[in-house]
Amino acid sequence: MLKFSELIVKLRIPIIIIAVLLLIPSALGIVYTRTNYDMLDYLPDSIETMKGQNILKEDFGKGAFSFLIFEGMDDKDVAKAKNEVSKIDHVETALWYDDVLSLNIPKEMLPDEVYDAFNSDDATMVAIFFDTGTSQDETMEAITKIKAIASKQCFVSGMSALVTDLKDLCESEEAIYVAIAVILSTVVMMMFLDSFIIPFIFLASIGMSILVNLGTNYFFGEVSFITKALAAVLQLAVTMDYSIFLWHSYSEQKQRFDDKKRAMAHAIKATISSVVGSSVTTIAGFLALCFMTYTLGLDLGVVMAKGVVFGIIGCITTLPAFILVFDKVIEKTKHRPLIPDMKKFSAVVVKRFVVFLIVFIIAVVPAYIYTQKTKDNTYYQLSQALPRDLDSIVANTKLEEKFGVGATHMVLADAKTSPKETKKMLNEIENVKGIKYALTLESVVGSLVPEEFLPNTIKEIFESDRYKLILVNSEYTVASDEVNKQCDTISTLIKKYDKNAMLIGEAPCTKDLIRITDTDFKVVDAISIAAIFVIIMLVTQSISLPIILVSVIEFAIFMNLGISSLTGTSLPFIAPICISTIQLGATVDYAILMTTRYKRGRASGQEKHEAIRIALSTSIPSILVSALGFFAATFGVAIFSDVDLISSICFLMARGAVISMICVIFILPSLFTLLDKVICKTTLGMLPNKKKEG
Repeated sequence: MLKFSELIVKLRIPIIIIAVLLLIPSALGIVYTRTNYDMLDYLPDSIETMKGQNILKEDFGKGAFSFLIFEGMDDKDVAKAKNEVSKIDHVETALWYDDVLSLNIPKEMLPDEVYDAFNSDDATMVAIFFDTGTSQDETMEAITKIKAIASKQCFVSGMSALVTDLKDLCESEEAIYVAIAVILSTVVMMMFLDSFIIPFIFLASIGMSILVNLGTNYFFGEVSFITKALAAVLQLAVTMDYSIFLWHSYSEQKQRFDDKKRAMAHAIKATISSVVGSSVTTIAGFLALCFMTYTLGLDLGVVMAKGVVFGIIGCITTLPAFILVFDKVIEKTKHRPLIPDMKKFSAVVVKRFVVFLIVFIIAVVPAYIYTQKTKDNTYYQLSQALPRDLDSIVANTKLEEKFGVGATHMVLADAKTSPKETKKMLNEIENVKGIKYALTLESVVGSLVPEEFLPNTIKEIFESDRYKLILVNSEYTVASDEVNKQCDTISTLIKKYDKNAMLIGEAPCTKDLIRITDTDFKVVDAISIAAIFVIIMLVTQSISLPIILVSVIEFAIFMNLGISSLTGTSLPFIAPICISTIQLGATVDYAILMTTRYKRGRASGQEKHEAIRIALSTSIPSILVSALGFFAATFGVAIFSDVDLISSICFLMARGAVISMICVIFILPSLFTLLDKVICKTTLGMLPNKKKEG
């Protein structure tokens, strides 16, 4: 390993050149990597709702669905706007009452269901079908064009309008996320490290690794907006530790060797053995997300695990090269770090260990209970994560207030179902609690217009060779308990008429999302804990230490999530599972660092209290810098972001880093003190020297 380290030192200039050149394809990869803004798109293709979405696309040529709400406009202006919208690329159908009757005929001549569906006081509604999917680029471009055509009296509702607004919002904020994370983490490092320049060297190296990681996402075709928004910030927060370790190791080696190149070679060697070992837990935490059936976990998990690997590579290649090149400048800007000597503080913590044990024992059960309450109080509706003044949110609110429509379902039934049976099914659907109305070809035709006189465009909306389509508008909002029960009821009754009938739409898909992620979260929790337990067991060569370390960090996670319940904060559904795995994987390194030093002291014959005190005092500076760096990189983003999905996850990570730090500093040494005999007997190479013990 030393020869490899010496080779890196020798090739430091070529390494920097190669790293800079890699930024070119990385930048291109970032530009050409598509971003997916549809949370429902990550549901498995095998479930009925997703199969139904594909059938809707294949048989009816329809993907996305939206409503245009016109307020205070006369019918001729609405018709003119509708016709302009219908000419926009990928708008498959724009449906209004003039598709059934001439504008010269009063609206009141329409069947009641049709009239009520499209009119309310001074507002009227146009239904828009697109031939592309909800969050496809073509659909979002069409939404943007519709907004350009529409006047201030027109509001564009629906999921596609929502993801279009989300895209615009995220693209305006993402660069600021990185800037905030960089600025705040730089401030922390300048305060707690011993050089004003070294933080910028760290950021140059980490920044290159981040760009390479984001650029290689091109090979995946696309990434989710959550992954895109969080990847750079998370990678900076998680891999900053490795740079700090190399710097501390290099500083130590310079005291041994006069030759800075030789000192760096030994520092690289020490870093490889330590960083690779500690990073495995972080990688395991991210990879645990890949076991989710809901593939957003795979998207985030793979990108972040890859980011950690690139972070390690950068830490042992580009960072040493930069430090050697700028060594003289770094030396000139050195200062005394703000962290005081921790010997007295550590002695007090070890002496008062009973107090911290009592706090741990008293708090662990309530923390767990409140964590479960937090998980039960998560929300699944994307609109809840966005500012209320977004155009799409305003439009959806008007749709609900003026037309009483909270969600739109679609039923796909066999085209051979007789008109009589269809009518019976329609009546049963309309009698379900919370259903505003249900529309099919028969209800549009009514007794007013013979079916043979209807334009083909109307027939094609509701019927294909294999299926007939029923539009069902619900008073209940997506992801509510009421709409989920409603979906169950409708699914049961439509299968009485056609066993292969399907209920699709945003609400049924979200109901599946709730069911699938509930199982996913339990699986991921178990896998992450088991994987990290095994890794710690191999690293520490102990049976008892993995239980102690995982328990301390899990307690920190319970405290973190439990606070959300105590403060009445509702979290997006993805936040608790991200925190459970990321906080465990990233901050268990704090505990491993202290454990390694405690174990080394006991194995060398130090008395129990002395070994724990020394391990604590020598670990605190590294833990403090790491945790505060993690906090700084995520807290600013949490405060700034207008997207609650991003803000909540970042806030939980920032708070989690601090809570984990506190738990490791106060509770872990206390458990070591209490369980020292058990640890010594269940850990290889840790039998203390009895003479010194006595």
